Amino acid sequence: MDLVHVASSQGPKECTVIRDCTVIREIYEHESSQEEFEVELDQALEAGVKTIVIEPSKLGDEAARWIMCGNCLHKTAVLSGVGSLVCAGVWPDRGEFFMPLGFVSVMCAGVYAISWQFDPCCKYQVETNMNKVPKLPLHSLTTTTPVILVRKDDSRRKFLHNTVSLIAGAVCAYKLYKWYFV
Repeated sequence: MDLVHVASSQGPKECTVIRDCTVIREIYEHESSQEEFEVELDQALEAGVKTIVIEPSKLGDEAARWIMCGNCLHKTAVLSGVGSLVCAGVWPDRGEFFMPLGFVSVMCAGVYAISWQFDPCCKYQVETNMNKVPKLPLHSLTTTTPVILVRKDDSRRKFLHNTVSLIAGAVCAYKLYKWYFV
């Protein structure tokens, strides 16, 4: 077990790190402890730690919700884009079917690109299956319900939703051009 010093407004603080695993401890020392937990999480995310265990329930819930929001945008962009392309192929003259889906796909991909793409939290997923998590110091945790974040490679995922959304948007734009300008 290695100890890493984490900078905070109250001076250096020790944070437990075990083989690419950071545990954000729920220790309330003063009024600004919640902000210190957030700083520790930000530093762990920026450092690219493989596994982050978050003990403070409020911070863990916020991180999990933020990740779920990004996942929802990603899935909506992909599914609506695929739906738009399928509808455009099946009913090429029925724009009321594929145009809204293409628009939703492009908008979700755009919002993801603006809000989540460069956020270090988008590289993580919440792990609920404890069998998939490497050996963690769960015996030393002060909570029975920690939130566990695992770093994942999201380059294929981003490529997929960007490609599907761009193709769906291009098909919709082409159809609009063909209907109104040709």
